[in-house]
Amino acid sequence: MLQSRALVIALILLLSTTLPEVQSKSIFEKDRRDLLAIPEAIASYCYEAFNKVSPKVSQFLLDTVQSPTVIAARQRIAKEASKVSIMFEQLIEKIKNMWYTRVLGY
Repeated sequence: MLQSRALVIALILLLSTTLPEVQSKSIFEKDRRDLLAIPEAIASYCYEAFNKVSPKVSQFLLDTVQSPTVIAARQRIAKEASKVSIMFEQLIEKIKNMWYTRVLGY
């Protein structure tokens, strides 16, 4: 119980110090299609932290991430995220057009 509390506290401290370092772009930028960038960065930071604390745990995490089931799930999520991203970009363009034509009168 004490070890799990210490691990949770360590993860909170790690994420609070490293998340601002993630170079992320605005979701409103035209070429922003990688919705999985932040989760990938978080996973990378967690792996690095576990690797420093316990290489056996980090190896287990690496083996788990490289399993066929997880790889298939990540591919499916990436495919669906790409579709959602494209639909979101189209929605933003429609909102911009409506704003310019109806509100601003261009």
